[in-house]
Amino acid sequence: MILSAIDYSLNGPAICVYNSAKPFSFSNCNFYFLTDTKRYAATFLNNIYGELFSPYEEDCDRYDSISDWVMRVTVGSDNVALEGYAYNATGRVFNIAENTGILKYKLYQAGIPVDIIEPTKVKKLATGKGNADKQKMYEAFVKETGVNLQEMITPSKSSLGSPVTDIIDAYYICKVIFSQIS
Repeated sequence: MILSAIDYSLNGPAICVYNSAKPFSFSNCNFYFLTDTKRYAATFLNNIYGELFSPYEEDCDRYDSISDWVMRVTVGSDNVALEGYAYNATGRVFNIAENTGILKYKLYQAGIPVDIIEPTKVKKLATGKGNADKQKMYEAFVKETGVNLQEMITPSKSSLGSPVTDIIDAYYICKVIFSQIS
């Protein structure tokens, strides 16, 4: 069974793809993310693949290209998991909803089952607390996997951000769906 877990966003979507023929672990997953930063559009550790966003003229172009990228990456998946909306989100919440709606529709049209995972479940699995911040998620990830993504992908950044936190979220979304299925 192939599971795909998506940390979906307008600016830093990331996907974790796991083939259940092997034990669940970071090294048995492949990670994909989109970025606007050329130096991040690279391969890291032979299982993390960064790609530049496609150019777009308007929001609908962006939504379509991001969802097409997801469909390409998740082809062959038996199940897809998406992190649910954060209830306290601010900013472009309607744009996020429109973007996610297009993806859900394309997945539905492709006959791919979608599970929506509550953000609190993802954080609780990773850290033991449903309200953990990005720093706590990062610390849990490094402790569990021994992989320092910030040092590897964004060494010049002094604070956590995309794509590191997006990859970590996708990993734990995948781990949640794996734990529910197995």
